[in-house]
Amino acid sequence: MKTNHCANRIAVAALALLLSGVARGEEKNTLLNFEQVAVGKIPNGWKVEATRGRGPLATWQVVEDKSAPSGKKVLALTSPNHTASKTFNLCWTDAIPFMDGEIQVRFKAKAGKEDQGGGVIWRAKDKDNYYIARFNPLEDNFRIYSVHEGHRKMLASAKVALDAGWHTLRIVQQGDRFEGWLDGKKLLEGTSKLFAEPGGTGLWTKADAATSFDDFSVAAK
Repeated sequence: MKTNHCANRIAVAALALLLSGVARGEEKNTLLNFEQVAVGKIPNGWKVEATRGRGPLATWQVVEDKSAPSGKKVLALTSPNHTASKTFNLCWTDAIPFMDGEIQVRFKAKAGKEDQGGGVIWRAKDKDNYYIARFNPLEDNFRIYSVHEGHRKMLASAKVALDAGWHTLRIVQQGDRFEGWLDGKKLLEGTSKLFAEPGGTGLWTKADAATSFDDFSVAAK
């Protein structure tokens, strides 16, 4: 009985500590380098969907990659499985809610004739409503958009060319203000009040863009 009583006290104390952290607005940090995910799978709690999807969903899966920035595995869109040029391919989760803070990912564009590259989504309500920051090496531009009811609207754009290989994309969100960073350089900023509540986070490519991602991190305030 004493052991159970002690365990209960510890559990209550741990819960109180967790709640006090939430009350103080402390950051909740999540880092996924996909090393614990089986090859051929996606992380638990994640889902594959499409905005304006036509045809089969794209194949997203963890694969081994010797060039991975950390570890030996990455999460990649390995096959689009469709030819729809206006489809946005999503692999995302609502189990990592995000309102304000920072989201960062390493990415490597691997293939795509219609489109290449990709990026992150945040404050996602569902597959048709979210913010997106992405880099496209075919167009040499870095952009932030809102996607509302499946319709995309550009919020900020910068002309930039990157070498082939791994790069780091980061967004910073505070209230209605956002910033977009590539490889440590702030290239985009602006405001939007469209999505003003916490939402899900995840990864994005367009059309036939096959892209690998690693070190996906969320620091939510």
